[in-house]
Amino acid sequence: MEPPPTQHSRSPPFPNMAPPRSVCRSQAGGLGAWVTPSRRAGLHGNRRRGRRERGRPRPLGVTPDPPRDRRALSGPGMFADRTEPGADVQSLWRSARSARCEVKTCQTGKISTAEAAVQSHTARDTAVQTELSKDAVQDFQQEVQVDYTGLLSFLQRVEDAVIKELNKNWKSHAFDGFEVNWTDQDETVLCLHTLSYPEAQDQNLQVTSVSWNATGSVIACSYGRFDDGDWSTEKSYVCTWNLDRRGLNPQHPDLVVDVPSSVMCLAFHPSQPSLIAGGLFSGELVVWDTSRTEDPVIWRTGMTDDTHTDPVYQMAWGEAAVGVTSLSFSHFDPGVFVVGVEGGYSLRCSTAAQTPALLRPGGSVPLRAPAELAFSPHAGPVYSVSCSPFHRNLFLSCGTDGQVHFHSMLQTQPLFALQLSKEYLFCVCWSPVRPLVFAAASGEGEVHLFDLARSIQKPTVSLKQSMSDCPVYCLEFNTKHTRLLAAGDAAGTVKVWQLSSDFTEQGPKEMSYLEQLASEIMD
Repeated sequence: MEPPPTQHSRSPPFPNMAPPRSVCRSQAGGLGAWVTPSRRAGLHGNRRRGRRERGRPRPLGVTPDPPRDRRALSGPGMFADRTEPGADVQSLWRSARSARCEVKTCQTGKISTAEAAVQSHTARDTAVQTELSKDAVQDFQQEVQVDYTGLLSFLQRVEDAVIKELNKNWKSHAFDGFEVNWTDQDETVLCLHTLSYPEAQDQNLQVTSVSWNATGSVIACSYGRFDDGDWSTEKSYVCTWNLDRRGLNPQHPDLVVDVPSSVMCLAFHPSQPSLIAGGLFSGELVVWDTSRTEDPVIWRTGMTDDTHTDPVYQMAWGEAAVGVTSLSFSHFDPGVFVVGVEGGYSLRCSTAAQTPALLRPGGSVPLRAPAELAFSPHAGPVYSVSCSPFHRNLFLSCGTDGQVHFHSMLQTQPLFALQLSKEYLFCVCWSPVRPLVFAAASGEGEVHLFDLARSIQKPTVSLKQSMSDCPVYCLEFNTKHTRLLAAGDAAGTVKVWQLSSDFTEQGPKEMSYLEQLASEIMD
């Protein structure tokens, strides 16, 4: 087919050729063709065609017709039949559609998409830091460029303003009372270990005392009896467990010491982690060295006129020994200590006392009377006393009346008293890290944790040591691993409790509140 003319005339190109009636564009190739009109159409048909073509889109690439000359319609041969070859018009629509990869039915261009989550065409494994190649490390170092000159200029410009704001913040009280915690908060108290010695339990022996060694890794307990029975002839034990050892067996102690008499109390040496001192029902004092597995006994008092004639219920490593039911040395003055006695009194004592004690016949050691002040008594024997690690004048006491007395060493009456149990209270112990926290062990089988910052009337948490409601005789905080608290009961079980962070992290105003409690009665 021949290419289309650049310009069309509505007059016939030859005298005998009729003008085209309409111009048609094919769907496939966009061909423009001249269609011979019917003879019967006449002049009216041509007029109708002209009206229709005004509103019809022209074929692409065809020049519009010039205005029609009405005079050309007259004359002979106006309606003669003649066929002209068709004109080819190249389709721009087909080529444009092919370039955009469109399908035949698409009326719009293809929607372009991109993966916006990938910002870089390269990737590196940053999880394994030890497997990065040297080249990767060098590339990373080369990518980091610091404008030290600009940084220095910036710091010099803002120095005065920063210092001014820091000084202003230093004097501000906006964050008074705000406590920063860098560790996750635990809201529960968990039991980490339940320790026992089956042979002692088979004899129905009770845990009479517990003690942590100087490293805080080893817990020791003594077995004996607080109830009725012939204790003098009954065999007992001292057992230790290293909680840091792999493969810890809760029912298989690392060390078991056979003792011919009931052990009523024990205490690790404050600085030598292998030494344990124990007090027996017979009145003897024994020192064991746990590093000696064959024969751990390195010293004992024996039965002489200078030894106790009654059971030793509590002991501590100090410069002087006082035969009482309970004892606690001051954390601020090693020469001051508090003792509890069977009559219900708590006594403030001093190792520097010079007043001689009553002479006993046959005694070879001169004894002194250490008591300096007697405090208002409990209604029964005092089983435990504990001096505060945070205030030189405060201590706690508990006894058979089920009460805890909060004392100041400067006056005889207690600051306040708490009724915790209808049964005996066997032990009270102050926290080594929180000035307002202490624990008490009850005859009803519970360990009570107090936080005086929350309440001075009731325990913050009460832990059930066992389901049998057997008495809890002893407890002790771990001074190295401060979240651990050990408690021993009459069923022969030692439980190691893991305290929540609420009981181990000191608040910003605890010391001032403790000072306020200590000074209220002084007014």
